[in-house]
Amino acid sequence: MMEKRNEVLELSIQFSLEIIVFAEQLESMRKYVIANQLLKSGTSVGANIFEAQSSESRADFIHKLKIADKEAKETEYWLILCEKSESYPFNENLKLRLLSIQKLLSKIISSSKKN
Repeated sequence: MMEKRNEVLELSIQFSLEIIVFAEQLESMRKYVIANQLLKSGTSVGANIFEAQSSESRADFIHKLKIADKEAKETEYWLILCEKSESYPFNENLKLRLLSIQKLLSKIISSSKKN
């Protein structure tokens, strides 16, 4: 039996790895505060999605994904600050990847509520 692909989990792990690289880039520029905030919220998205995979109930599953969604919103905020600041680097690809994770989370949460 082939294991079903977990797209949101795969995307969030890839996103976390890219956030680590971007945070290291910020740190090398001495942008420690936002580097740290992005590192925490950006990797937390995937951690919560990963944790949801072994949730105890549908309610627990939805709750963990909602936390992941909140962390994604926070990450989006820090990326917007980087985008709008003249003295910070910005990675458009990170923003696009985050958007696709947010869309998937939204679909999964709403369909999990219906079922």
